[in-house]
Amino acid sequence: MSDVHLGAQSLDHMQEREKKFSRWLEEIRKDAGMLFLMGDIFYFWYDYKSVIPRGFTRTLGKIAEIADDGIPVYFFTGNHDLWVFDYFSSELGVHVYHEECRMTIYGKKFFLAHGDGLDAGDKYYLFLKKLFTNRILQKLFSMIHPNIAFAIALSWSRKSRLTKGMDHPFREDDGIYQYAKALSKKESFEYFVVGHRHLMVNRIMENKAHFLMLGDWITYNSYGVFDGEKFELKRYTE
Repeated sequence: MSDVHLGAQSLDHMQEREKKFSRWLEEIRKDAGMLFLMGDIFYFWYDYKSVIPRGFTRTLGKIAEIADDGIPVYFFTGNHDLWVFDYFSSELGVHVYHEECRMTIYGKKFFLAHGDGLDAGDKYYLFLKKLFTNRILQKLFSMIHPNIAFAIALSWSRKSRLTKGMDHPFREDDGIYQYAKALSKKESFEYFVVGHRHLMVNRIMENKAHFLMLGDWITYNSYGVFDGEKFELKRYTE
């Protein structure tokens, strides 16, 4: 699953959304074999050496419990939580990925990514990502007092596309979809799974590979399930 955006001040009922998400995490502990958190779980995150961002206690606790149960947890950083460094791996016991990953699961080859950076046409974001992943700039940001740093980051929420609503149709010329189609001509895989767009999409491309966008936990409360034979998109209802 992807795109919960915990802590986004532009969204209503922040705590209620986290409670619902933590209840879902508790429910899947019964039969989950692996858990993939595909980015933008948090609206903003920064790994300080000795400071943990305020909030998200229920979510972090549930993720740690799932990992403690021996269920592998894979966390892919998104464009909102790309400053996750070693806290999640050292304290929660999860595997952190900052880039896309190719993984074979039950004999099926998956391409897994949050999705940001795959759209070659989004020149502005690609430029920003280079800035945000620059080690020197990250070091300078870490020197800002956390109260000030988080105030700056959360102020972006007022300008976020989240405030404008996420109800938009999927388009065939979507840059991520075009990336998947081009990649599938060079490389064989069964499933291409991303988040980022806040859309629920399940399409079969020309080479029979499945293209999946996971939706979000703002509009859909959605997630994907792979049982070894098929991949389904579902919505969580209590």
